[in-house]
Amino acid sequence: MSTFLKNLIKNRVMLLMVLPGAIWFFFFSYLPLVGTVAAFKQYRFSREGFWASLMKSEWVGWDNFKFLFSTNDAWLITRNTLFYNIAIIFLGLVFAVGLAILLSELINKRLAKLYQTGMFLPYFLSWVIVGYFVFSFLSMDRGMLNQIIGWFGFEPIQWYSEAKYWPYILIFVALWKTIGYNSIVYLASILGIDKSLYEAAMIDGASKWQQIRNITLPLLSPIITIMTLLAVGRIFYADFGLFYQVPRDSGTLYSVTNVIDTYVYRGLKTSGEIGMSTAAGLYQSVVGFVLVIISNYVVRKIDKDSSLF
Repeated sequence: MSTFLKNLIKNRVMLLMVLPGAIWFFFFSYLPLVGTVAAFKQYRFSREGFWASLMKSEWVGWDNFKFLFSTNDAWLITRNTLFYNIAIIFLGLVFAVGLAILLSELINKRLAKLYQTGMFLPYFLSWVIVGYFVFSFLSMDRGMLNQIIGWFGFEPIQWYSEAKYWPYILIFVALWKTIGYNSIVYLASILGIDKSLYEAAMIDGASKWQQIRNITLPLLSPIITIMTLLAVGRIFYADFGLFYQVPRDSGTLYSVTNVIDTYVYRGLKTSGEIGMSTAAGLYQSVVGFVLVIISNYVVRKIDKDSSLF
């Protein structure tokens, strides 16, 4: 019996545990890679099915990419995508780590679990529901925020027509929805830190801030680096629900809410250009992959133990 079969039989239990995840990745991550060839074709659907249509479609090379970046909105959607992702990555990191530290310092652990559950719940809400929540606050006629503004004698604001407010609104909503979830990772890492380190620091007279600065944050740096590297890999992806459902697809807000994902969706909905949509997705994936490789290389040069691979 070969060594490969021996190892297969020896690790059969672990391999069976991995099998559902492997099947999922094969069908939803690896098998669709074949369809990326549509980015280089003038795809035309026929009754013969997707694959037959893909093979018979005309090869156009880089034309789909040229069309994507030759539009007047190319710079706008790229700028918006990068701006929002950089802001959400940075602020999300700061607030998630801060929240995890605060939760770990609570003496009443039952109360800490209650807070943790309450901040974790928004992550499970769909963007459609979140969009209606936001609308209940920002509605021109019956929005709670406009009612509060009216009580102070000010004129109501047409939130869905004023683009200048929406960068702040979108960033706030994104942080509100994801911070609780992200803080769980950091909280788990904090709870895994050896308590004797804090006890020794307390004996030496270290304040709580000194303990956080000299023990907690340095020991959290590897997981912070890994989470940031993973986030950088999706820096050219925008959360479609956040930028489409929350602003309610308001045309007057496109200057600040239009990102690559929403632009491609609207283009696909109106023109049906599958090739251009595939080209945009391929562009996002390749750029994200390159950014992860470069970022990980820089991290390895600084601290090898903190790198992703």
